[in-house]
Amino acid sequence: MLAAILFDLDGTIANTDPIHYQVWREILLNYGVEIDEAFYKSRISGKLNPEIIKDILPQLSPVEAEDFADEKEAIFRQLASHLQPLPGFSELLSWTKKHNLKRALVTNAPRLNVEFMLSTLGIQTAFDTVVLAEDCVAPKPNPTPYRVALERLGITANQAIALEDSCPGIRAAVGAGIPTVGVASTHEPQTLKEVGAFITIPDFTDLQLWSLLNTYLEEDDLNKIVV
Repeated sequence: MLAAILFDLDGTIANTDPIHYQVWREILLNYGVEIDEAFYKSRISGKLNPEIIKDILPQLSPVEAEDFADEKEAIFRQLASHLQPLPGFSELLSWTKKHNLKRALVTNAPRLNVEFMLSTLGIQTAFDTVVLAEDCVAPKPNPTPYRVALERLGITANQAIALEDSCPGIRAAVGAGIPTVGVASTHEPQTLKEVGAFITIPDFTDLQLWSLLNTYLEEDDLNKIVV
């Protein structure tokens, strides 16, 4: 029986990618690097800053890379003060409370961004546990963050559904054995299915999501209805 829903943050609860893309594009121009959306999706979206910076700006020292990341995220927070959740998120949150489901946030986002976004969206107390990649031995796409979330909630993978928008995130959740719904806010639905999402939705108003959730409330194991 469904016991919990595990949420990613960036691109899943709120579509932050347009802001992140804008900041990355502008800040990288200072280093003579020009990117487009295809570059952003393939080499930046869903990844951690140290990995991104090492890939794109390998000439930076560790200290310079850390300063670069801090500056990039500070600019993001300045531009993201009017963030709104994806359509249907508030209704989904209310539904989980009505049915006494647990909720976890599992994210690669930096701690300051997580605190900022939860405050901006007014959901600081919405989750039973918050799992940050920086507190785990490995970030997404490694399954560890999702395994940590399951352990903290005291449930098994077949009692949960994960909601993810990025390829690394879906790989992580699927790698932890969790049936995963792809939120197609930042990538094409087919791309999300290719890395393991069993269905994709544009946002939380999609009827197939609600049909799935209500069906799973009566099932012992989601794998019985995942196709």
